[in-house]
Amino acid sequence: MYAMVAPPDNDVLWARALHVTHNGSPALTGVSLGVREGEILAVNGPRGSGKTTLLQCLSGQLLPQKGEVWFNSTPVHTMGPLVRERLRRDRFGWIDPEPHLVPELTAWENVALPLMLRGASHRVSKPAAQEWLDRLDIGGCARKRPHALLQSERQRVAIARALVTTPSVLFADEPTAPLHRADHTLALRTLTTAARSHGITVVLATNDQAVAMLADRTVNLLDGRRVSTVHLPGADGSEAGEGAMPEKSDTTEPPGVADPADTTGATSATGDTTPTGTTITTSTTTTTSTTAGASRSAGVTAPVRTEGAACSLSV
Repeated sequence: MYAMVAPPDNDVLWARALHVTHNGSPALTGVSLGVREGEILAVNGPRGSGKTTLLQCLSGQLLPQKGEVWFNSTPVHTMGPLVRERLRRDRFGWIDPEPHLVPELTAWENVALPLMLRGASHRVSKPAAQEWLDRLDIGGCARKRPHALLQSERQRVAIARALVTTPSVLFADEPTAPLHRADHTLALRTLTTAARSHGITVVLATNDQAVAMLADRTVNLLDGRRVSTVHLPGADGSEAGEGAMPEKSDTTEPPGVADPADTTGATSATGDTTPTGTTITTSTTTTTSTTAGASRSAGVTAPVRTEGAACSLSV
């Protein structure tokens, strides 16, 4: 058992020896990593590898059974639920693979909702929401409600909602999964540009090799464990066999000790690998909503009354 030790100063997020089980099955087994301020970190792996569970632990949505999570040298794993909720609302953003929007609100109201929940006025929130909708090429949908939008349009509204508050850390769980190729490219470009220009730290889960290659650095997961390499579907959707995914040791190295199993690039203090010649940017902020799914995508667990939100956001 490790004594609790503060993370390196340049790591905005830091996790050590995370263990999580779901219904008796291991979801994470001894995963450790650090995320530096302003970088975009890709968490690669096939479906079921533990990517979403890792993001939930890092964002304070889920407490690991064992292990530590730190944000800016503050232990998240020892926080109470209300403190973690405020942390997610005020400092973190979240994008789900599927858009979770408040059905009674228009597109711009959904985007503006996290600003309004922080106390911003209608006069400030509406132009900010419209700006992000315009950046994502759906400004003309501002007054439409979710049921009148295409799936790709709803996802771009969710991305705009995550970006509008300029969070310290954006957690993006396969954010472009439901988008067509053209929308996919635009959304990624908007995310990366916003992250770079605003200094947003991004933790991006993906099973798409093309998306992973945009990141500053990569962490590979397989069956809830850190591995040195993982083969993801390419542009043609082809899958690599599991034989191309060697598993790393369960042993978690303490901070500052390089992991010899990582041979794919430069090794960080926590054993993360950096693909050479790749850069990325991605960012987004999130919001709360009236449904359980919308609350999760906003990173806030407390429900929001739809009637009150609709009233306060009325034009």
